[in-house]
Amino acid sequence: MPHNTPLITILVYGFVLALIAGVGAQKLKLSPLVGYLLAGVMLGSSTPGVVADAALASQLLEIGVILLMFGVGLHFSMADLLEVKGIAIPGAMTQILLTTLVGMGFAWYLGWPIGTGLVFGLALSVASTVVLLRSLEERRLLESTRGRIAIGWLVVQDLAMVLVLVLLPAIAPLLGGDSGSADAQTGSVWAALGLTLGKVAAFIAIMLIVGRRVIPWLLERVAGMGSRELFTLCVLAISLGVAYASAMLFSVSFALGAFFAGMMLKESKLSREAAESSLPLRDAFAVLFFVSVGMLFDPSIIVREPLKVLATFLIIVVGNPLVAMLIVRAFRYPKQTALTIAASLGQIGEFSFILAALGISLNLLPVEARDLILAGSILSILANPLLFVALDRWNARRDAAEQERKAVERQDVSDAEDAEDADNDILPDRDSIPDGGHIILVGYGRVGSRIAQRLRELEIPFVLIDDIKPICREARKLGTPCVLGNAVNGDVIADANIATARGLVVAVSQTLEAGNIIRAARETNPSLAILARGHSDADIAYLLKCGADATVMGESEIARSISDSIESLMRLAPRLEMTPVNP
Repeated sequence: MPHNTPLITILVYGFVLALIAGVGAQKLKLSPLVGYLLAGVMLGSSTPGVVADAALASQLLEIGVILLMFGVGLHFSMADLLEVKGIAIPGAMTQILLTTLVGMGFAWYLGWPIGTGLVFGLALSVASTVVLLRSLEERRLLESTRGRIAIGWLVVQDLAMVLVLVLLPAIAPLLGGDSGSADAQTGSVWAALGLTLGKVAAFIAIMLIVGRRVIPWLLERVAGMGSRELFTLCVLAISLGVAYASAMLFSVSFALGAFFAGMMLKESKLSREAAESSLPLRDAFAVLFFVSVGMLFDPSIIVREPLKVLATFLIIVVGNPLVAMLIVRAFRYPKQTALTIAASLGQIGEFSFILAALGISLNLLPVEARDLILAGSILSILANPLLFVALDRWNARRDAAEQERKAVERQDVSDAEDAEDADNDILPDRDSIPDGGHIILVGYGRVGSRIAQRLRELEIPFVLIDDIKPICREARKLGTPCVLGNAVNGDVIADANIATARGLVVAVSQTLEAGNIIRAARETNPSLAILARGHSDADIAYLLKCGADATVMGESEIARSISDSIESLMRLAPRLEMTPVNP
């Protein structure tokens, strides 16, 4: 049996090099994404050493995008999408148009034909799903108003690119390229457009009418069988199966199909468990996405054409954000929202690569243009965290100024400023957080909600931390202070006054996540009493090693409870023997 298969090679080298480079980047106070991209460059054909299969890497990339968008759909309901349609649809379409025109202008300056300029400009206008979602998740913005607008904006971009990918082969001869298969199938541009719109509309209709009922029903039936493996397998089958069917039957992108699958699955009561079960795979394939991007990059272009690379980079990280910010402000949204959307769109990714590859196959795009797109993409992905760092600092100065103004004036914020901060309802109400001596409960699932109920009955002050916005709202309605976000984040756990807390109860089911939370809490408050839950003896040993003072394992507690009940059962047995049985 051969041991050098391409799939095993790319997985082993990809993960190992990404781990080493990612840890190195983290030690240097850089984003791990920098390390992942560097690992891809080392695996690419432009650098010496091991060369992985780039075609296979692109397929693994698609799986990562599918799982990621499926997870986004699990947290993004149809109501959220309709809520932001007024800004997402006109905003995204206007931004694509203006950025494309800027890209075409640069292409005209370089002497490229109009067809090349069109494809080049379109490739610079669409942001990366993976990069955007990572940035939003890190800042607890995924379910804020700003986050919903950014995701809705991205969905509209994806729909627009689906149309472009279908129509481009049909109009390629008009732009000076080769004819594509779509031209022969549809006969005209208008026929191609009508067919594409019809397919997309049919897919959305089927998902809303059929998928909305069938997908939650299927997941709940499989969950009723009591097998964790079958449940996880069902989640993966739904995400990958719907994405594949949407692409094969309706010519809709994998990402968009997976997104709608997640949205339909959110109708199920088990949507939270589905998100948790798919999280490890989403993280793993997201890493492979950045590795595969690095593999496509030829670093020599930076030396050969530095000015062209710089111009492409500026169109992406300055042009796109500036256009987006002006559009959002034109719709009278707050400055904070405009800056968040602008930072979110200051990079390009997966759709840009697909469009560039199609442009080359149709003889519309030269190899130099593709290299510029890849260089601009990688540099923008590296620079995008800096945009968010600048945004974070602006927000910090703004919050500090606001607090100072409140301290001086001792009055409520004006109505106009309340409207400006309308999407900040995810932030904790600091007045409701106990000053000390309280319990911090992490997780509000089936276990955490019961713990919270018991704490309320005992009148023990506690603060809840959860990363689902509706759960925080529900808890606050019951009078429980709630901090929205992942407790691994130092800012999140600090908002719960971890330094003065008496104890920490980690009720999340993911053991590795629980371990990270325990470490972070223990570093902040060494005297904190910590209780965690595990699923096996190995889990318990790991949690104790991370710093937990005590642990609870479900199977052990069930066995103890049953053992305690045996005495009562034996007292009941004689009565059962005396009870006559009807023939």
